[in-house]
Amino acid sequence: MALTREVALTIAGSDSGGGAGVQADLKTMEALGVFGTSAVTSVTAQSTRGVDAIEDVSTDVVEAQIRTVAEDFDVGAAKTGMLSTAPIIETVAECLAEYDFPLVVDPVMIAQSGDRLLDAEAEATLSDELLPRAALVTPNRPEAEALTGTAIEDEDDMRAAAAAIVDAGPAAALVTGGHLGGDELVDVLHADGETRTFRARRHDTEHTHGSGCTLSSAVAAGLARGDDPLSAVDRAESVIDRAVRYGLDVGGGSGPVQHQATIRNDAARYEAIAGVREVVRALRDRGASALVPEVGLNVAVATPYAMGRDEVAAVEGRVHRTEAGVAPTGGVRLGASSHVARLLLAARSYDPTVTAAANVRLDDAVAAAVDERLDAVEVDRTTEPDAYPTEQREGGTMAWAVERAMSGRETVPDAIYDRGAVGKEAMCRLFAASPAELRNRLLRVHAAVDDAA
Repeated sequence: MALTREVALTIAGSDSGGGAGVQADLKTMEALGVFGTSAVTSVTAQSTRGVDAIEDVSTDVVEAQIRTVAEDFDVGAAKTGMLSTAPIIETVAECLAEYDFPLVVDPVMIAQSGDRLLDAEAEATLSDELLPRAALVTPNRPEAEALTGTAIEDEDDMRAAAAAIVDAGPAAALVTGGHLGGDELVDVLHADGETRTFRARRHDTEHTHGSGCTLSSAVAAGLARGDDPLSAVDRAESVIDRAVRYGLDVGGGSGPVQHQATIRNDAARYEAIAGVREVVRALRDRGASALVPEVGLNVAVATPYAMGRDEVAAVEGRVHRTEAGVAPTGGVRLGASSHVARLLLAARSYDPTVTAAANVRLDDAVAAAVDERLDAVEVDRTTEPDAYPTEQREGGTMAWAVERAMSGRETVPDAIYDRGAVGKEAMCRLFAASPAELRNRLLRVHAAVDDAA
């Protein structure tokens, strides 16, 4: 029996480089479980280095594409992207007025260089004819400034701009703050008379091509699934945060965001859990009690595009020494670890290919083994600042240890160890690109310790 799926429609320009435009929209919709359809408004010769040529599709063909899709498919939501002329904008607005599915408008008005992409007539047509039809409009800072005629310098200005845009017609506005400075990204949503702020850490990356397209198409996918606007935006914010964090280094210029990072990450959750079980089984079978510290040993495996502890699998209650050997005190689940998960996430902030970590007991034999057999770095915990708030101390310690170990390095070491300090047990932490590699490193260290005994 054939299955049904929710359907979304993108009306936008084509990006031959695949990172933005219709291509990005379709990838994002598919990643979020929605069947994507399209109406191409312009064809571009484009790559990560820039745009070399543009040719607009005739308004008759644009209209025919929209009608052909809307009259055959049960479209749950649509979004617009690049609409380069007043006639195209007018055609799209008039055509969509005949259908009642919600519309997300990404007002592609300003190039990254700051140049305006639309002439005055096209901007007026967009504001007067298309925006009032929108369930949501998603301008970035320069576009919000163009729509409101006011400068945006901070979060308060963003709030005022979002409210002003809604007052002019659309049901809701999401003003994105990527063009503002600072370490934090702030997006502001104004809907139903209320304003909500979304915050995320700014990622140090140049690979952000297609981020606006991905955000707006993720919202459209949510609306097509039946989500309310706030839920659709909330989900889309999570999707774009991960997509930017794990942007793709393809081509010779600024690469695209990772449109399918979320679905690939979700699909790898069981694999991360299985990886932890594999390592723990090997430690148990080898009777590696000499590696277990007093506080217990834990093994952590991250999903490939992990953003937080809830996407790192580990042993609940850790692994401890028993009369029968080595045994976990609980099951394996995502979010089970705080200490080792934060350690792994700190390492991944330098190198996202590091996916597995474990903490092991440190003595002279272990230190000698990792120094001889692995790429190891020693850090001095007696110099660690004691300024972390109580709720952040454990995570701060892990980040500090990795930061110190990375001083003057470009790659994450195989092992980071310290001799302890007052109230702090001496500890060694191992890192690897896979659970299998972590297992092998643990067993190599265990074998060396056995030989030294």
